[in-house]
Amino acid sequence: MISVARLAILVGMAGLTPFIACVAALLALPQHSVSLLNYFYLYSAGILAFMAGVYWPIAMQLDNRCYPLSPLAIMLLSQVFFVTAGVGLLLSTPVQVVLYTLAYLGLYVTDAYWMRVYWPAWYLRLRLVLTLVAVACQLTVGAWFFLLHSSHSL
Repeated sequence: MISVARLAILVGMAGLTPFIACVAALLALPQHSVSLLNYFYLYSAGILAFMAGVYWPIAMQLDNRCYPLSPLAIMLLSQVFFVTAGVGLLLSTPVQVVLYTLAYLGLYVTDAYWMRVYWPAWYLRLRLVLTLVAVACQLTVGAWFFLLHSSHSL
Protein backbone atom coordinates (compact mmCIF):
# COMPACT_ATOMS: atom_id res chain seq x y z
CA MET A 1 0.00 0.00 0.00
CA ILE A 2 1.36 3.43 -0.91
CA SER A 3 1.64 5.99 1.89
CA VAL A 4 -0.26 9.27 1.78
CA ALA A 5 3.03 11.16 1.63
CA ARG A 6 4.30 9.19 -1.36
CA LEU A 7 0.99 9.49 -3.15
CA ALA A 8 0.88 13.25 -2.55
CA ILE A 9 4.44 13.60 -3.82
CA LEU A 10 3.65 11.54 -6.92
CA VAL A 11 0.44 13.43 -7.69
CA GLY A 12 2.05 16.79 -6.91
CA MET A 13 4.99 16.16 -9.22
CA ALA A 14 2.68 14.87 -11.95
CA GLY A 15 0.66 18.04 -11.53
CA LEU A 16 3.68 20.05 -12.64
CA THR A 17 3.65 18.34 -16.04
CA PRO A 18 1.07 20.66 -17.67
CA PHE A 19 2.96 23.75 -16.41
CA ILE A 20 6.26 22.51 -17.81
CA ALA A 21 4.68 21.18 -21.02
CA CYS A 22 3.01 24.54 -21.73
CA VAL A 23 6.28 26.40 -21.20
CA ALA A 24 8.11 24.00 -23.53
CA ALA A 25 5.31 24.21 -26.11
CA LEU A 26 5.34 28.03 -26.04
CA LEU A 27 9.05 28.03 -26.75
CA ALA A 28 8.82 25.30 -29.43
CA LEU A 29 5.52 26.31 -31.07
CA PRO A 30 5.15 30.10 -30.83
CA GLN A 31 2.59 30.04 -33.66
CA HIS A 32 0.16 28.43 -31.18
CA SER A 33 0.86 30.93 -28.43
CA VAL A 34 -2.71 32.18 -28.02
CA SER A 35 -4.08 28.69 -27.38
CA LEU A 36 -1.12 27.69 -25.24
CA LEU A 37 -1.40 30.80 -23.07
CA ASN A 38 -5.11 30.10 -22.61
CA TYR A 39 -4.37 26.49 -21.57
CA PHE A 40 -1.57 27.59 -19.27
CA TYR A 41 -3.69 30.12 -17.40
CA LEU A 42 -6.72 27.84 -17.31
CA TYR A 43 -4.58 25.17 -15.68
CA SER A 44 -3.02 27.77 -13.37
CA ALA A 45 -6.48 28.87 -12.26
CA GLY A 46 -7.63 25.28 -11.76
CA ILE A 47 -4.68 24.35 -9.58
CA LEU A 48 -4.93 27.57 -7.58
CA ALA A 49 -8.64 26.95 -6.95
CA PHE A 50 -7.96 23.32 -6.03
CA MET A 51 -5.26 24.30 -3.55
CA ALA A 52 -7.53 26.95 -2.01
CA GLY A 53 -10.18 24.28 -1.46
CA VAL A 54 -7.81 22.37 0.81
CA TYR A 55 -8.47 24.93 3.56
CA TRP A 56 -12.18 24.15 3.89
CA PRO A 57 -11.86 20.74 5.59
CA ILE A 58 -9.43 22.26 8.07
CA ALA A 59 -11.77 25.13 8.88
CA MET A 60 -14.69 22.75 9.36
CA GLN A 61 -12.70 20.64 11.83
CA LEU A 62 -11.74 23.60 13.99
CA ASP A 63 -15.22 24.33 15.35
CA ASN A 64 -14.81 27.21 17.78
CA ARG A 65 -11.03 27.10 18.17
CA CYS A 66 -9.05 30.07 16.89
CA TYR A 67 -5.46 28.86 16.79
CA PRO A 68 -3.59 30.08 14.81
CA LEU A 69 -6.46 31.32 12.62
CA SER A 70 -10.17 31.19 13.17
CA PRO A 71 -12.29 28.93 10.94
CA LEU A 72 -13.78 32.08 9.42
CA ALA A 73 -10.34 33.45 8.53
CA ILE A 74 -9.34 30.14 6.95
CA MET A 75 -12.52 29.98 4.86
CA LEU A 76 -12.06 33.61 3.79
CA LEU A 77 -8.46 32.89 2.75
CA SER A 78 -9.76 29.99 0.70
CA GLN A 79 -12.25 32.25 -1.02
CA VAL A 80 -9.66 34.94 -1.74
CA PHE A 81 -7.52 32.43 -3.63
CA PHE A 82 -10.52 30.81 -5.31
CA VAL A 83 -11.93 34.13 -6.55
CA THR A 84 -8.45 35.24 -7.63
CA ALA A 85 -8.17 32.07 -9.74
CA GLY A 86 -11.51 32.72 -11.45
CA VAL A 87 -11.16 36.46 -11.94
CA GLY A 88 -7.66 35.95 -13.30
CA LEU A 89 -9.13 34.09 -16.27
CA LEU A 90 -11.04 37.22 -17.27
CA LEU A 91 -7.99 39.49 -17.29
CA SER A 92 -5.42 40.29 -19.97
CA THR A 93 -2.25 38.25 -20.21
CA PRO A 94 0.04 40.92 -18.71
CA VAL A 95 -2.18 41.06 -15.62
CA GLN A 96 -2.42 37.26 -15.48
CA VAL A 97 1.37 37.01 -15.41
CA VAL A 98 1.56 39.14 -12.28
CA LEU A 99 -1.64 37.89 -10.65
CA TYR A 100 -0.96 34.15 -10.86
CA THR A 101 2.70 34.55 -9.88
CA LEU A 102 1.72 36.52 -6.77
CA ALA A 103 -1.20 34.18 -6.01
CA TYR A 104 1.01 31.08 -6.04
CA LEU A 105 3.56 32.82 -3.83
CA GLY A 106 0.77 34.00 -1.52
CA LEU A 107 -0.66 30.52 -1.29
CA TYR A 108 2.71 29.14 -0.23
CA VAL A 109 3.23 31.92 2.31
CA THR A 110 -0.22 31.15 3.72
CA ASP A 111 0.67 27.47 4.02
CA ALA A 112 4.15 28.05 5.42
CA TYR A 113 3.30 30.72 7.99
CA TRP A 114 -0.37 30.65 8.97
CA MET A 115 -1.31 27.06 8.19
CA ARG A 116 1.95 25.28 9.04
CA VAL A 117 0.59 23.82 12.28
CA TYR A 118 -1.93 21.81 10.23
CA TRP A 119 0.56 20.30 7.78
CA PRO A 120 3.18 17.62 8.27
CA ALA A 121 6.76 18.76 7.58
CA TRP A 122 7.00 16.63 4.42
CA TYR A 123 3.97 18.45 2.98
CA LEU A 124 5.54 21.88 3.42
CA ARG A 125 8.74 20.66 1.74
CA LEU A 126 6.65 19.31 -1.14
CA ARG A 127 4.68 22.57 -1.36
CA LEU A 128 7.92 24.54 -1.53
CA VAL A 129 9.20 22.48 -4.47
CA LEU A 130 5.85 22.59 -6.27
CA THR A 131 5.53 26.32 -5.69
CA LEU A 132 9.05 27.05 -6.92
CA VAL A 133 8.45 25.13 -10.15
CA ALA A 134 4.97 26.64 -10.71
CA VAL A 135 6.30 30.16 -10.07
CA ALA A 136 9.31 29.54 -12.32
CA CYS A 137 6.88 28.50 -15.07
CA GLN A 138 4.73 31.58 -14.42
CA LEU A 139 7.80 33.82 -14.65
CA THR A 140 9.08 32.04 -17.77
CA VAL A 141 5.74 32.44 -19.52
CA GLY A 142 5.62 36.07 -18.40
CA ALA A 143 9.14 36.77 -19.65
CA TRP A 144 8.36 35.02 -22.93
CA PHE A 145 5.18 37.07 -23.34
CA PHE A 146 6.81 40.41 -22.52
CA LEU A 147 9.86 39.70 -24.71
CA LEU A 148 7.64 38.70 -27.61
CA HIS A 149 5.47 41.78 -27.32
CA SER A 150 8.30 44.22 -26.60
CA SER A 151 10.12 43.04 -29.73
CA HIS A 152 6.99 43.74 -31.80
CA SER A 153 6.87 47.34 -30.60
CA LEU A 154 10.50 48.08 -31.49
